[in-house]
Amino acid sequence: MKFENYMILEFPSKSANEAFARSAVACFASQLDPTLEELGDIRTAVSEAVTNCIVHAYPDDLGIISLRCRILKDNTLDIVVKDKGVGIENLEQARRPMFTTGGAERSGMGFTIMESFMTTFSVTSSPGKGTSVHMRRKLQRRR
Repeated sequence: MKFENYMILEFPSKSANEAFARSAVACFASQLDPTLEELGDIRTAVSEAVTNCIVHAYPDDLGIISLRCRILKDNTLDIVVKDKGVGIENLEQARRPMFTTGGAERSGMGFTIMESFMTTFSVTSSPGKGTSVHMRRKLQRRR
């Protein structure tokens, strides 16, 4: 699918970069003239994806998070968040609501939230090699 614009960011898995990532995506998405609700959904989904990288992919040290956004010709925002961390042993189990490996302070709702706020959602992972989250959000044309 052809794209009209894109951006690529790479940053360390520091918790301070979660806010940076969601703000950068929101600013990039603003050229599609989203509603505040759409923008909030996008920011939340990106926040969840990046937080998963910070908490789960690199639990004991810093790693690199890659973020790519594209605007597709059909007014769709395409987002990919990747890490090269520990990967996910059992992806089916990890996608179940309330399942977490992050301890009692984690809700286990990250993948569920991402999926509910986006038009399409997929995740691939290989233990020891990392995880990739691919999300798309079709936005309504308001112009």
